Amino acid sequence: MINFKKKHYTVLRKVIDKELSSFLYNYSLLKRDVHKILTKTKYISPFEDMHGVLNDKQAPNTFSIYGDIAMETLLLRCQNVMEKNTGLNLFPNYAYMRTYKHGDVLERHRDRYSCEISTTMNLGGDDWPIYLQPTGKKSIKITLGPGDMLIYKGDKQDHWREYFNGEICVQVFLHYNDSKKPEAMDNIYDSREYLGLPSYFKRK
Repeated sequence: MINFKKKHYTVLRKVIDKELSSFLYNYSLLKRDVHKILTKTKYISPFEDMHGVLNDKQAPNTFSIYGDIAMETLLLRCQNVMEKNTGLNLFPNYAYMRTYKHGDVLERHRDRYSCEISTTMNLGGDDWPIYLQPTGKKSIKITLGPGDMLIYKGDKQDHWREYFNGEICVQVFLHYNDSKKPEAMDNIYDSREYLGLPSYFKRK
């Protein structure tokens, strides 16, 4: 908590154990492969996102999935860890998983309000450092092993990844809001009825 309040980020090691990270890593690869088959056979439209997408603007032609139930279960599981290490009471918003491939680049960016308090967790694959500019001045380079996570302010801090020389790297992003913010309650679950629902399933 002290590190986060002072440095505006913190790195936690082995938040989930090797067995769980390996399970989620292989689960992610299976989701990617199933999506490939469903799309190739035209069982689903390439514009249908419940099974994942390949048209994410931040990582074109890389499998990504919003709101996967397993990953959103992880979102809830990690909430206590996030609160303990930030000193904040949080509302869960959404989880987003990507299976990065050789040659990918994650351009320097900031995220939207739903990603106010975020973590990127490594589920497995080859090392791929993330760069962060926590104070708006000096950038830092952080390498995460399977089960490790970086907590940061996603909507306030520039973050990026340079050219990926490895073959595969699976990351899950878990996003929360500070519950004390007036707009946080309206934004809980990323404005969906509940977790596990697609992004377009907004509350009425």
